Formats: sequence, structure tokens, C-alpha cells
Amino acid sequence: MSERPRVLVCDDEPQILHALRITLRDDGFDVIATATATEALDAAALRAPDAAILDLVLPDGDGIEVTRRLREWSALPIIVLSAVGEEEQKVRALEAGADDYVTKPFSPRELVARLHAVLRRARANGDEPVLRAGEIELDLSAHTVRRAGVEVHLTPIEYRLLTALMTRPGRLLTHTMLLTEVWGPAYADDVATLRTHIGNLRRKIEPQDSALRHIRTDAGVGYRFAAG
Repeated sequence: MSERPRVLVCDDEPQILHALRITLRDDGFDVIATATATEALDAAALRAPDAAILDLVLPDGDGIEVTRRLREWSALPIIVLSAVGEEEQKVRALEAGADDYVTKPFSPRELVARLHAVLRRARANGDEPVLRAGEIELDLSAHTVRRAGVEVHLTPIEYRLLTALMTRPGRLLTHTMLLTEVWGPAYADDVATLRTHIGNLRRKIEPQDSALRHIRTDAGVGYRFAAG
């Protein structure tokens, strides 16, 4: 990655585009500013960015299609910008390959923090045989889980859920993504089953005497795993 990471920004609102350009440049990023889906895809093809921030609603398409097209050839981190009330599009964008979302109106500090987070995750080695988060240790080779050094007995479903979450720390995984990955496409709408197993998993791996620390809920959307 270059010394100054290149961020592709696509938003058709001039005020937002101007504000993002200033905020990101002040934080050390090189900004590629675009206002349409076509401009964004052309700019990315000309010189691949290190990350992208895409508005969901664009004059010649939408951020979901741009995300899908970028995912055909790149694993770059993608954050989508959504307005209040665009829950369905937000979920579709995440399922198309976006890494996170920020809801308008948003704080520049929140957006920059999320951008740094997705870039850190992109740089991390996802092939580590042992993943650790606080007292939790997931050994991918041995298929074992320990908390504070003591082995925790998980069901196969709970183990697959924890693996899906811990191998993508901080990334929001929608209900459909988790259900499809763990149970299969036939269960993609069975949110009640997912909630039940998440509850059981939390009881086994989260400390009993403190607030939930690792498995975080994004209400109505899905779950993400926090390292600490």
C-alpha cells in the first residue's frame, strides 16, 4: 500500500463530496472524487484504489452495482453511505461485498475511524491458524475453542458461527450472509434460528459477569465480532 492510501469516493451531492475530500486529505489520504457510477468504475480501473466510499444512490446507477462490479476483480475495502430509511439497500450492499456502512448524516470522525478499521482488517493476515480476542482462542487447525485457557465445547453450528465472525473481525455480517454460510441457502430467511444460536454462543464465550464484549448486534441487520 502507498504511503498515502488512495481512497475512491463516489457521491453525487457536491457538498458531501467536497467535505469528504477535505476530511480525508487532512487525515492523510489521497482522494479520487467521482460523482457517478461510471466515473467511479472508470477511475478504479485506471488506477486501483486502496479503499472505496460509495453512496448508495447515484444518478446513473447505485452503490450496490458499483460494489458488485468492484468485487469482480478486487478485494479492496468498501464502505457504503446510506440515508436513513435505506435499510434494504444497505443490507443488499453488504451482501454484494461491502465491508461496512455509515448512515447519513454522519460525523467525519466516525467515517475516518471506520475507514481506518477496514484498512487495518485488509492488511491483517486472514490465514492465521490460531485467532485470539481477549480470553477467546480459536484454533482453526484443531477445531477447538478456549476461553481463559479452558476448552469450550461448542456445537458444530456454534463453531461455524464463531469462525465466520472471528475470521472477519469488525466486519458487519448480515443475517442472510451468516445463515447462508453456516446453514445453507435454504435457511437464508430463518433469522429466529440465527438469534437463538447467537444467544447460546454468547453464553458460552462471553464473560458471565460483564456486558457483552465480542459479538455485537447491529439491530435489524446482523452481527459483527469485536476483538476486545
